[in-house]
Amino acid sequence: MKLADAFSLIVTPDRNVSFRAYDGSTSGPQDNDVILEIRTPRAVEYLASAPSQLGLARAYVSGDLEIIGDAYTALSRLYPMDLSHLTWSDKFALGRAFVPFALKRPTPPPQERTLRGRRHSKNRDAEAIHHHYDVSNRFYRWVLGPSMAYTCAVFPYAGASLEVAQEEKFDLVCRKLGLQPGMRLLDVGCGWGGMVLHAVKNYGVTAIGVTLSAQQAQWGQQAIEDAGLSDRAQVRFSDYRDVPETQFDAISSIGLTEHIGRANYPSYFSFLFGKLKYEGRMLNHTITRPSNADPTHYRTSFINRYVFPDGELSGPGHIMSVMNDAGFEIRHEENLREHYALTLTHWCQNLEDHWDEAVEEAGLGTARVWRLYMAASRLGFDLDTIQLHQTLGVKLAPGGKSGMPLRPDFSTRSPAVV
Repeated sequence: MKLADAFSLIVTPDRNVSFRAYDGSTSGPQDNDVILEIRTPRAVEYLASAPSQLGLARAYVSGDLEIIGDAYTALSRLYPMDLSHLTWSDKFALGRAFVPFALKRPTPPPQERTLRGRRHSKNRDAEAIHHHYDVSNRFYRWVLGPSMAYTCAVFPYAGASLEVAQEEKFDLVCRKLGLQPGMRLLDVGCGWGGMVLHAVKNYGVTAIGVTLSAQQAQWGQQAIEDAGLSDRAQVRFSDYRDVPETQFDAISSIGLTEHIGRANYPSYFSFLFGKLKYEGRMLNHTITRPSNADPTHYRTSFINRYVFPDGELSGPGHIMSVMNDAGFEIRHEENLREHYALTLTHWCQNLEDHWDEAVEEAGLGTARVWRLYMAASRLGFDLDTIQLHQTLGVKLAPGGKSGMPLRPDFSTRSPAVV
């Protein structure tokens, strides 16, 4: 069986994806805007030995499989894959053709990572964060743009730039937290310090940010010093569990819960609850599954092996329930799923615009991981296989005092804000 014959059995013509392979076989018009090209026998070995997203990822990251055309367009046409049209005869023929390839099991690309040690221990968490976030600050600058904000932006209007949308995201968090001059903010998982800088500059607070990425901490602290804000802001290279200060007026957690692990949610939210003053607010911004019934992670998924080792996602209902059990009164919640799809559209374009520089900085394999990961993530938000939720909780004072207005308006800043 030629490779193109196998492809034509699996991928029906209505998908509008063409194919060609090293054995000379082709399928579909070869001037199509999306073509999958199998360049080596090793690509078939990867696909046959792990017939899922992991096999495709290994073949693509290694360069043995090429996507000619836009990666997001290709994935959106291929997924979700429906194999119901295959007969038993088709399946038998495919199995007979590809079992010899499946038995070879080539070594995965070096970008694939499997962590060791106790899951979500401090050392293993640090290793997971290092794998993903310490790629290169220059690399991230090309992908993320000047804001260096690696979380979902909030687009205030159609056509807003990525920078405007990231600024709006930080400001929305500040507004939900009710920040006022003189307050103290703790930002856990602070990244390159964008939230810290925005809150200090625009709301007159003092702020501490913590991150397990040494490169992020160095970048963020330098940005604070360059802005002349060292007396009111700092970014620490630290585990959030090692923050000794307490009595904060507000806490932001933007993109950290994904790394905590569902079993650790109770201790995580209880820890943050203990760091707040009465009437203090905590804003949790995190990627979620659509349903509480979905698995938190897939051990052999592309994301787990190449992008976020040990990352876990839960349904929004479960997260809110654990926050509530930790003592927080839930006051507001919203899903920003479409905003993350838009954010990823910009990041994907940034990577393509700086492809040569990204490859030179981080290596071709890593750049290909990011191209595939961001395109797949954008598709996930579009198809509602993943979501982005912001949940606002309050630590009530004795007598049930929340400090919240009767009808909070998060659309504009308070008149008291600097």
